[in-house]
Amino acid sequence: MKAELFLPDDYRPAEDEPFMNDRQLEYFRRKLEAWRLDLLDDGRHTIEGLQDGTRNIPDVADRASEETDRALELRTRDRQRKLVTKIEAALRRIDEGEFGYCEKTGEQISLKRLDARPIATMTLEAQERHERREKVHRDT
Repeated sequence: MKAELFLPDDYRPAEDEPFMNDRQLEYFRRKLEAWRLDLLDDGRHTIEGLQDGTRNIPDVADRASEETDRALELRTRDRQRKLVTKIEAALRRIDEGEFGYCEKTGEQISLKRLDARPIATMTLEAQERHERREKVHRDT
């Protein structure tokens, strides 16, 4: 197992250092792991809330409102579950040495893009092409 790398609290990946060096990889690993833990913690709170929140509401409108709130919460948690899967895939890419490189072109994904969306698998240009193709196929 690799020794833990020291990163100052104010560290941010910079363009003037080698791309995906050990410090950058550790920065993104920590960012992804913290995000994953936050999402899992939110999911636990939702489950506890749904279990504790079961009650008999006599007013039909109030019951409908509560059911709508629950459905919205469950949809949100489903999206977050899918996001956790993407985060875990990004962590695997870090372990495999593929993180930070576009899956379509092999080019480096910009550090700004990765900092904003560390689960990104494509450069901004490749993502835009992909979305345009999806839209064309959807519209035809």
